[in-house]
Amino acid sequence: MIEIPSDLHKDLVPLAFLLGNWAGAGVHDFPGSEKCNFGQEVSFSHDGRDFLEYHSYTWVLDENGNKVRPLESEHGFWRIDAGRKVEVTMTRDDGVIEIWYGEMADKKPQIDLVTDAVARTAGSGPYSGGKRLYGYVKSDLMWVGEKQTPEVALRPYMSAQLKKVVTPEDVERWAKALPDDLPDDGIAFFK
Repeated sequence: MIEIPSDLHKDLVPLAFLLGNWAGAGVHDFPGSEKCNFGQEVSFSHDGRDFLEYHSYTWVLDENGNKVRPLESEHGFWRIDAGRKVEVTMTRDDGVIEIWYGEMADKKPQIDLVTDAVARTAGSGPYSGGKRLYGYVKSDLMWVGEKQTPEVALRPYMSAQLKKVVTPEDVERWAKALPDDLPDDGIAFFK
C-alpha cells in the first residue's frame, strides 16, 4: 500500500512509493571485491521540504543468513522536478560523493539513475561512475546497481529485494482508518 502523507511536499508525490523503512537481502559481486550475500536496511523520510532523506546500511551475511560485518553505508537526498527528472546527492562511507540524475518512468514507480559527478577522497578505492534502477514491484522495493572503475567496465555489482517494515504505529493508524461498517464476521468483507 502506498500512502501519501498529508505533510509531504507536493513535488515529492511521485516519489511517495519510496517512503518508509525497508529491509531485505541481496547479492554483491564485483571484481576485486568479496562476492557475498548481504542484508540491507533502507530508510526514506521527509520533513515537509522538497526532498526525501535517504539512508542505506548493508552488511555481509554468512551461509546461514547471519550478520558477519558491515558492507556499505550511504546517506543522501532525493529530489524530483515537474518533468519527473530525479536528482540525488549521495555520500558513501568509503569516501565517495556522487551526484546522480535520472528520471521516473512514465506511469509506473520506477527510477533510472546515472552518476553525473563523482568525487573521491584519497583513501577511497577506484570508482568512476554507476547506474541504478529502483522499482516498486508487488509491494517490494527492488533495486540493481551498476558500477565502473578505470579497470572494470560498467557492470552490475549489487541488487536487492526489500520489504516494507511495518511498525505497531502503522498497524494502529491503518486500524483507525478502517470503515466503521465492516461486517462482524469478517468473512463477508472478503466476498
